[in-house]
Amino acid sequence: MCNENYFWEKFAPIRRICRNWSKFASRLSQGDDFAIGSRSADNYIYTMKTETLSSENFRPFRATLLRWYRRNRRKLPWRETRDPYRIWVSEVMLQQTQVSTVIPYFHDFMERFPTIEALAGADLQAVLKSWEGLGYYARARNLHKAAQELAKGRGGEIPATYAEFRKLPGVGEYIAAAVQSIAFGQPRAAVDGNVKRVQARLFLIDALVNDAASGKIFREAGDRLLDRGHPGDFNQAMMELGALICRPQNPLCPQCPVGKFCGAFARGRQEEFPRRKPKETVPEYHIAIGVVRKEGRVLITKRAEKGLLGGLWEFPGGKIRQGAETAADACLREIKEEVNLEVKVDAQLARVKHAYTHFKIVMEVFLCDYLSGEVALSGPVDFRWITAEEMGDYPFPKGNHKFLSHLNKSLRGDE
Repeated sequence: MCNENYFWEKFAPIRRICRNWSKFASRLSQGDDFAIGSRSADNYIYTMKTETLSSENFRPFRATLLRWYRRNRRKLPWRETRDPYRIWVSEVMLQQTQVSTVIPYFHDFMERFPTIEALAGADLQAVLKSWEGLGYYARARNLHKAAQELAKGRGGEIPATYAEFRKLPGVGEYIAAAVQSIAFGQPRAAVDGNVKRVQARLFLIDALVNDAASGKIFREAGDRLLDRGHPGDFNQAMMELGALICRPQNPLCPQCPVGKFCGAFARGRQEEFPRRKPKETVPEYHIAIGVVRKEGRVLITKRAEKGLLGGLWEFPGGKIRQGAETAADACLREIKEEVNLEVKVDAQLARVKHAYTHFKIVMEVFLCDYLSGEVALSGPVDFRWITAEEMGDYPFPKGNHKFLSHLNKSLRGDE
């Protein structure tokens, strides 16, 4: 019969970090499972839950994973170089974005801005144009700003230390760890969503993977598991394992090179991990947009550089007051408030749906004819009257691209 004294002696290392030992021992004797991040005790129980993977066999785990990675890794353009700049750009692009989407953007970006000096000397609008459609435009703005700081104060050289690199705009813990480990061989664990998923299944981590409060747990797990002799390859191997094998749904456990080390697989519980907070309901907003035509040109306005879609160009418009006005009336009101013009609605051009990370929009797009007034901006920071041929020179939000081809045909008289 298991008792508290047995566990007191058997698991002496654990008791040093578990403040509520009696409760822990009692539940263990009943067969309950505990994991990294369990809140059943007063403090986190930061131990390997299963004997399948423990500090004693970290070394064979690392060796097995690295062998698999070196034989099976995808051939990606940023893996063909040790250039810190190219690695940095790739890691920034890959945040919240799939590899298949990033590849053509990466090639184009590196052709346009092959060095830090080239990026630093470019106009922000050119940088945003090259980023157009990739989303999360703050990444591009911060990358551009960081390049300017490096060109001005460091001769275009990326710092080879984690602490110095972290000081640059937009460089967070993950970006710093990834670049420093891959480009410079610094022993820093890079923990992204793929890695957290792998960790959660390996160690049966109960902490919520999408909760910021759990970040320390996953970082510590990454630090313990990291191969300090080959940190760059090891970090990429963990990411590759999460992307190709340890997938969010239907993980390919029979094909996993390190399946014998996995706590979740050993218990048939891989579908239970990682734990996640329930998604909140995503609000939907209805927007009215007006394409104002005047003497063969249309009006576009520029958003402020800070905030959502900062620095991009768009057509004037805003939210429809539900129950208080029609979409067409909202279009007239928004144009008057935003750019101080009197216009008339000619026809509806399109109805477009688009989703952002935290909300959705439905855009009612109208063709409008200029009547009177001089442009006076309230909200936007700049404006242009442009032709259909000039539209490709400006970076627009992805939602606008869903009707731009239709608009171009209309302006050319093809419809």
